[in-house]
Amino acid sequence: MIPDEDVERVRDAADIVAIIGEHVRLKRVGAVFRGPCPFHQGTNNNFSVLPHGGYTCFVCGEKGNVFTFVQKRLGLTFVEAVKYVGEKCGVEVRDVSRQREGPDPREPFWEINATAASWFREMLWTDERGAMAREYLASRGISRETADAFELGYAPRELGLMRAYLNNLGWDDDRLLHAGLLAKRADEEEPRPRFRDRLTIAILDAASHHVAFGGRLLGPGEPKYLNSSESDVFHKGKTLYNLNRARPAMRREERAILVEGYFDVVRMVDAGLEPVVAPMGTALTEGQAELLRRHAKTVFIAYDSDGPGQKATFRAADVLLAQGVAVRVVTMPDGDDPDTFVRANGREAMEKLIAGALDVFDRKVQLLERGGWFNDLQRKRRALDSLLPTIRAASDPLTREMYLVRAAEAAKVDRGVLARELDAGASRRSRTAAPPPGATVRRSRDVDEDAPTPPPGAIASGPYRSVVEASSSERDLVRVMLLHRALADMVIEGVGRLSENESDRPDWFADDDGDDHARTPTGLRDPAYRAIYDALLDAEASAQGGELLTFLGDRLEPWVVRLAEEMLGTAESLMNPQATMDGALRRLRERSMRDGLAELDRITPIAMGEQKDRLIAEKQRLNNELRHMGATGWKGYRRP
Repeated sequence: MIPDEDVERVRDAADIVAIIGEHVRLKRVGAVFRGPCPFHQGTNNNFSVLPHGGYTCFVCGEKGNVFTFVQKRLGLTFVEAVKYVGEKCGVEVRDVSRQREGPDPREPFWEINATAASWFREMLWTDERGAMAREYLASRGISRETADAFELGYAPRELGLMRAYLNNLGWDDDRLLHAGLLAKRADEEEPRPRFRDRLTIAILDAASHHVAFGGRLLGPGEPKYLNSSESDVFHKGKTLYNLNRARPAMRREERAILVEGYFDVVRMVDAGLEPVVAPMGTALTEGQAELLRRHAKTVFIAYDSDGPGQKATFRAADVLLAQGVAVRVVTMPDGDDPDTFVRANGREAMEKLIAGALDVFDRKVQLLERGGWFNDLQRKRRALDSLLPTIRAASDPLTREMYLVRAAEAAKVDRGVLARELDAGASRRSRTAAPPPGATVRRSRDVDEDAPTPPPGAIASGPYRSVVEASSSERDLVRVMLLHRALADMVIEGVGRLSENESDRPDWFADDDGDDHARTPTGLRDPAYRAIYDALLDAEASAQGGELLTFLGDRLEPWVVRLAEEMLGTAESLMNPQATMDGALRRLRERSMRDGLAELDRITPIAMGEQKDRLIAEKQRLNNELRHMGATGWKGYRRP
């Protein structure tokens, strides 16, 4: 047999018009294709084929999808038909030789979640505990009809209600834990509901199976939004909220509208905008982008237009461009998101914004031009740094070439210079090491619901090993601040001097590796040492030892606090703190100067005439200063 997910992939990728067109003379008539029916040997154009849909004969009544057509026309079995269509559209089909015995093993989890969704709805509408949730929906202008359509509910604060209800229906705690409805910490004997005192939002997969929940906190606390944990039926990176409802409209309209949150989707669909989906409160993944590509040729991104919204927009756009999807950016008015805008202005106003959406690259260039980023050489270099990742992301060669020409025109630089850098794979890489995947250094108040685990190399699994150049000097400065509080102000002053020459960037700029450090000082680049340093800026000068660790514990992730604790235990090795501080600042100054030389190397190719001569002279000055400091000049310097 063929796995269901493979059948779905083939169906999504198949061009039914092209496949049927090999057997029937089809002509476009409006939004459909018409031709003579091959089943009753008709001569009139009574046979209709809907792109991304099925076929129908209005005379003999034959109808079906791409698989049924191939089965009936060529006399194939279903498995043979799926393989045939898969070969036509380039999708590999796995053939599982042994039939699966019994029902799909995921069915119990779909059933548990569907039952829980029904119980949450009952709590919302019929139980006094749901009064606050009902008031919240009313305050957002969401009717009961809309809430029921999206299966909104309420998870009460009480610990045992849902558990007892589902236990009585035959599902034990192990199954509820596996489904993600209960959670159990290592230090607790009894499991607890994952969702408590939250408005619940049912999450369905593309086939309309209940796979997970989102939860919106109604009272104070964090995180505001919480998703189900990963399970056998729920994978956040491969799920789009509302895809099951949006698919027909996405195929019909050949577009998808990507928004950030659950209530953006609810509001827009309620207003009549159907092809709307949202990721699971996280950055758009390749898996989610592939889902969008299967169903729509163009994706309109309608995120907030503030700095974080723009960052998220352009990161999502690059992921989509890599899938060959056309990406357009909807510019929301300041202070609005799709939810608030549609509620205040209605569907027609939103459609006007969508109609005025710009190609993502044009939107980037527009923002750079408005900010004056092409007016001087250094800012122009940074502007190009922010454009090159999007050019690289475009998988379509023609799109990439158009973006390249557009960037050269906007920056008034030679296209060949940009092309050579693009072909060489040169890009602006962050010299600040990004934390390992899954790690965070500060306590988050965002929607990410899963507690981070210490990263590889963190203090939990051995000595912390930074990959940042001169990180030992950064560690020394943080140690001085921790162990000798009287010198903290001198460290801060020295780091501040190192940071004075940091060039600004567009507030939405992020490097290729996704690390956003637009407001990060150049002085400290290791994320852990920088997090401790930033926290110590607010610490009392008199704070020492355990008091200092308690202060850091409220602001930093546990593995970073343990790193600080480990440094506090090395007082005996810091025999001359003043000399240690001076040496560390000197080494970081050398690092900063070498970075300046690297920046000059990057800028010089786009300069001309006297401007280029001045850059070469500045490069010579920096090399001389480095030699005067006793450091090796740029050309002799080797990075570890």
